[in-house]
Amino acid sequence: MAKSKVYPVSVRGELSAPPANGWWLIKWLLALPHYVILVCLWVAFVCVCIVAFFAILFTGKYPRGLFDFNTGVLRWSWRVGFYSYSALGTDKYPPFSLDPAADYPADLEIKYPRKLSKGLVLLKWWLLAIPHYAVVAAFQGGAGRNGGGGLNFILVLIAAIILLFTGKYHKDIFKLVVGINRWSYRVAAYVSLMTDEYPPFRLWDD
Repeated sequence: MAKSKVYPVSVRGELSAPPANGWWLIKWLLALPHYVILVCLWVAFVCVCIVAFFAILFTGKYPRGLFDFNTGVLRWSWRVGFYSYSALGTDKYPPFSLDPAADYPADLEIKYPRKLSKGLVLLKWWLLAIPHYAVVAAFQGGAGRNGGGGLNFILVLIAAIILLFTGKYHKDIFKLVVGINRWSYRVAAYVSLMTDEYPPFRLWDD
């Protein structure tokens, strides 16, 4: 059986220890400083995407410094989401950093592309991504990764209630939640022009 090709966007989330029973009830408050910073970072992220669009269109390359910055924004967002209401996967407080952190239970990496298609940059962020937009909307709700009402929100809520009464995070729910977020961040990287490889229609790395 042929082995699946490794996608250049890697999203890691590890349930190293069950979170505390009711700690998730106040994580909205604890994560507030991160939310404020992330609002600013995402404004910069969009601006970088616009600059990168024209850079790729004329040169076929994503400027490395801009690429590393946007990778860092996605990484920071995933760590905060993993800590808070995208997964509730850890009680370890996320670092205030764009850089990788091997000791944190959640991380994100994107392989830098040496060359990108000048033609695809005109299509992939809207037309080619339409099927994935539909899937991510169902997964995350109408407002995207941080929206409510999607399958991910429902699963995290169920996991939180189970955690509250049993002190255990159901492993199958956790695996599905991380898979949904993995899919969403792959699509985010693709439509942000960070790779030409079309995101796979799967939740897992293999």
